[in-house]
Amino acid sequence: MHTLIVFLFSVSAGMTTAGLLCNIYRLMAGEPSTKLGTFVHYAVMVIAGPVVLAGNSTKSFRKKECSKTAYALALALSVYWSFATGVFILSLALALGA
Repeated sequence: MHTLIVFLFSVSAGMTTAGLLCNIYRLMAGEPSTKLGTFVHYAVMVIAGPVVLAGNSTKSFRKKECSKTAYALALALSVYWSFATGVFILSLALALGA
């Protein structure tokens, strides 16, 4: 049971971090027009990717542009990506002594 709780906490931490970073980036930046802007965009998407993937796949699924299997795979990938991000964030927080 402890392992499941740690897993869910890590997924939640990753999804929260991704959501915050994604929305802050969307508020502050537009379409990247320079090489530096493109680099920053890709760097942000490394962390914010799970939210973008889940949002885009949900939009496609509602428009009937993808199958249930593809939608489930996209959501599973998003959860796994959030888990990996959450483990990194929690490890960083523990290393900094928070």
